[in-house]
Amino acid sequence: MESSRESPVIVVDFGAQYAQLIARRVRELHVYSEIVSHTVTANELRERGARAIILSGGPKSVWVEGAPTLDAEIFTMGLPILGICYGAQLMAQSLGGRVERTRAGEYGRTTIQRCSENGVLLEALPDTFESWMSHQDTMVLPPEGAAVTASTAQSAVACFEDRERERFGVQFHPEVSHGEFGREVLHNFLFRAAGLEPKWTNFSIIEESIAQIREQVGERNVLCALSGGVDSTVAAVLTHEAVGDQLTCVFVDTGLLREGEADQVVTLFSSQFHIKLVVVEAAERFLSALAGVLDPEIKRKIIGNLFIRTFEEAALGIDAGGFLVQGTLYPDVIESGSGSAALIKSHHNVGGLPEDMSFALVEPLRFLFKDEVRAVGVELGIPEEVVWRQPFPGPGLAVRVVGEVTQESVGRVREADRIVREEILRAGLGRSMWQYFAVLAPSLRSVGVSGDERTYDAPIIVRAVDSDDAMTADWARIPYEVLDVIAHRIVGEVNGVNRVVYDITSKPPGTIEWE
Repeated sequence: MESSRESPVIVVDFGAQYAQLIARRVRELHVYSEIVSHTVTANELRERGARAIILSGGPKSVWVEGAPTLDAEIFTMGLPILGICYGAQLMAQSLGGRVERTRAGEYGRTTIQRCSENGVLLEALPDTFESWMSHQDTMVLPPEGAAVTASTAQSAVACFEDRERERFGVQFHPEVSHGEFGREVLHNFLFRAAGLEPKWTNFSIIEESIAQIREQVGERNVLCALSGGVDSTVAAVLTHEAVGDQLTCVFVDTGLLREGEADQVVTLFSSQFHIKLVVVEAAERFLSALAGVLDPEIKRKIIGNLFIRTFEEAALGIDAGGFLVQGTLYPDVIESGSGSAALIKSHHNVGGLPEDMSFALVEPLRFLFKDEVRAVGVELGIPEEVVWRQPFPGPGLAVRVVGEVTQESVGRVREADRIVREEILRAGLGRSMWQYFAVLAPSLRSVGVSGDERTYDAPIIVRAVDSDDAMTADWARIPYEVLDVIAHRIVGEVNGVNRVVYDITSKPPGTIEWE
């Protein structure tokens, strides 16, 4: 069976978060995409079977010393190339055009004026439209042989095309949702310029994943590392579709889950999905291993190692077949520094695994973004309340205690988290946000007043963000009256807490989780 992941569109990452957004937009048009570093070589692209290339934007200027560059041979491979913002400027500078520094850049919504009716990228678009700009330097000449097809008041070259050499560039950002006709520009590049076919669909993902799992596993049995979250649930159901009763799910209750979650997992898998389930009670073991540990990366490594060791012990009584299913996602792989990506933080499903573990990994979601996982879950018939459950980190509440993890600190953050979730859902805001939760900082104390007495207790940080795939996120604008209820309840109901603060940091520069 031909895979829809063959002949991918390669998105070359020049920094910031543009590459992930571009890759998602390409997939939304049902074409598979992968992200690589700008250090990729032409030979590596040939090995990947690339069919088209998109050069992302980035935070640097092409004039800055040490600015990202690209293997020059890539421009002569004969593959369709689309440069976006920095990517377009790099193409111009490298291929006989000219980029100049300007005093006045363009930021935000900008009017694009078409100046040619022959451009394939802007085909069927109006003569003027609004798009999103974010640049200081300006292209004043396109690459040699390319025609200018659009401009703005500040940019002489807002779009260029060289149909013969299949080189295209736009100064604006068609991948962001703030502008008009961005989807149409990407559609025109993928299907009109590059001649690709829309093969990447929920059905193809499921069909190919089932075939790959069967090929990898054969007649042997499989264990699934079940957390009860969206990712591991979809991975488990997808694997069960492939191998049926060869699958046994092992649920390790680490004592680091949200309130009531362990019982929900048991009910869901045993009663509804009828998948074999083994429950391992390991709360004391995990808390003991985390005693005195403050560094978040060490926490993740400890949890990852202990998780696998616990599975190995559970597998002694099960014919496990040597395979372990995990709900690893594409953003997990990127953020954990796989390949050329820089390490942001190690993920429990990726960076926390011991090198000498005895299982071979089965990761059916490894190439998917979160929105794709949810769509696959719906297709598999998983209940909506599970599919749309907010993401929860693999290490659980351990990374929502900033500092030492103890039974007391976990209990406090669990109770505060319950209050946050209850009030968000009561206000009807649950589906409008990507994540919403509480963080405890037990070592950060502040003076407060309770009744007539002075207190010196820890704060709870409320965190809520809007996102599509966790690669970028904006802080959620929760109504003041909802925040007011949350704060009053937490201070009144959670012992040892006398202050509630709301985190209004976006990603980047912050991450969604505090650790």
